[in-house]
Amino acid sequence: MSWYKPSDVGFATRNWLANLGQGARLFFQLLTTFASSFRRFALVRDQIHFLGNYSLVIIAVSGLFVGFVFGLQGYYTLQRFGSSDSLGLLVTLTLVRELGPVVTALLFAGRAGTSLTAEIGLMKAGEQISVMEMMAVDPVKRILAPRFWAGVITMPLLAAVFSAMGIIGGWVVGVVMIGVDAGSFWSQIQGGVDVWKDVGNGIVKSIVFGFTVTFIALLQGFEAQATPEGVASATTRTVVVASLAVLGLDFILTAMMFTT
Repeated sequence: MSWYKPSDVGFATRNWLANLGQGARLFFQLLTTFASSFRRFALVRDQIHFLGNYSLVIIAVSGLFVGFVFGLQGYYTLQRFGSSDSLGLLVTLTLVRELGPVVTALLFAGRAGTSLTAEIGLMKAGEQISVMEMMAVDPVKRILAPRFWAGVITMPLLAAVFSAMGIIGGWVVGVVMIGVDAGSFWSQIQGGVDVWKDVGNGIVKSIVFGFTVTFIALLQGFEAQATPEGVASATTRTVVVASLAVLGLDFILTAMMFTT
């Protein structure tokens, strides 16, 4: 007995392609709003405050505790090989290359991304977006674009805060608590971290993740059904889709950047 019909498969495939095309169209629309969005920078500035300032505490505290853990685990791992003086380098490279951008993006999706989706979804449920369209106001330029560019700007800044707090956490555990030489800790970082290859690639990752997470959050909110259940479902999809996209893109970017 067949559990599905060929027509059902065709219908699902057609819907998936239609949604993909609609998402691509919205993404390119947002890219074309760069100049107009920054001519009204006050809208972008307010969203940077909303997304960045309200996410700062969880990013900073998470970075600090991740640094604590890496300082402790890294020390006992390096001690086996007599390389405990390289603790600072290990913590820093791990954070700026990988954990800083990735964990920040995951936290950003859970904190700011869900807020964006719920906000846009509730505006749609309250017919505010329909009213704007009736008044000949483009909701993409007025509502979505400032939030999109604010997310792209905010993500690298939050990733830098996460990495900085993680390095401080590694220093506290390694130098203050365990007793690693402070001079060796910082000199290993200064001599072993390349600004362009390590820090620069981490910044590129965070920018790509900023584009990805913010766009997914806005798309899910903009396409949500105008019901409480639809908004809740869109918020859940934002976290799931954005998290999977970040992890998949992280593998691709790492393979492109750090393989020779």
